[in-house]
Amino acid sequence: MSKLDLQKFNFSYPIQMRWNDLDALGHVNNALYVSYFEIARGGFMQRAVPEWDWTKHMFLIANVNVDFKKELLLTAIKPQMLVRTSKIGGKSFVLEYAMTSQKGDETILHATGSTTQIMFDTKARTTIEVPDWVRKSLESFDGL
Repeated sequence: MSKLDLQKFNFSYPIQMRWNDLDALGHVNNALYVSYFEIARGGFMQRAVPEWDWTKHMFLIANVNVDFKKELLLTAIKPQMLVRTSKIGGKSFVLEYAMTSQKGDETILHATGSTTQIMFDTKARTTIEVPDWVRKSLESFDGL
């Protein structure tokens, strides 16, 4: 990801951290960020693509990237995951993430990341083109 502009994110999802999310250093374990991406992605898809139905439509995760910026403690105020579409291809689309919290008026950036989703037909067990209705919804929601 190039320089991240948090103003370009139209979606945020509150993250409820748990005591068992912490590692021996007392901050959120790095592996948990991928789970936080997954939780926020579910909320994002329902908001950005209102017609999305998890019982009928599916994608596979082809790639996950996480860049850690600042430790995230259990005492963080208003931890949230920001999500946006950054790219839509023929069979895939890329989502960007930013894990933030608040300290007074300041937004603290804890991590950034991305995932590549590949559309998948669960009956035929094959990849498919991104449906036009998904493409249009994502483009409209994120202003692509």
